[in-house]
Amino acid sequence: MAEESKNVFSEFIGDFMKREKADKLERYRHLNKFVKKGQILFTGSSLMEQFPIQEILLNHGMNLTIYNRGIGGYTIPEMLDAMNEQILDLEPSKIFINIGTNDISIPDETKEKLISDYRQVLTQIKEKLPETVVYLMAYYPVNETVAAKMPWPDADKAAILRRERLPEANAAVKALAEEFCYNYIDVNEGLTGPDGKTKEEFSIDGIHMWSDAYEVVFENMKKYL
Repeated sequence: MAEESKNVFSEFIGDFMKREKADKLERYRHLNKFVKKGQILFTGSSLMEQFPIQEILLNHGMNLTIYNRGIGGYTIPEMLDAMNEQILDLEPSKIFINIGTNDISIPDETKEKLISDYRQVLTQIKEKLPETVVYLMAYYPVNETVAAKMPWPDADKAAILRRERLPEANAAVKALAEEFCYNYIDVNEGLTGPDGKTKEEFSIDGIHMWSDAYEVVFENMKKYL
């Protein structure tokens, strides 16, 4: 019965997330009709969507226009299906990309598939937005200890898998940046403790981060904005 309940819960969450992602994509489709072209774009999955960039800009007194087109739960293949809404429609001058965290959490995901999928995203950007400056962001650290305290099934296993794959995944993204003459940036300094894990006070669930953590990230990345 416990396994059956776990499966039902997983199916419910999966259906809910699918609807949420579709709704966000449709909202972006409408919002993009009114964007000011040539501005800065943040795009990716939930770790980008949850970046409170507008409030941070206000707090720092910075007069920049930054659009956020992150979608929680997105993988790189999903981004490939949403290139217009997440990237191309905005015709940005700069793009900051953080995508692939969910991909490396899939047990049977391979480095080769991650690279192949990511390369397709970058190829479209290079072809359709040749003048745009692109920044590929290193993946954020995790904290499996915090994840283990979460009430949903296997939260710690997902965090552990991500932690194990982060070095190789970051190396792959860095190599892709070099291949396309784009920029690879690691803006994670200050997020981790001596153990290399996200500091507990920054971590919501072992994967996602509180706004305090994004202030640290912003301080590291504002020189690129």
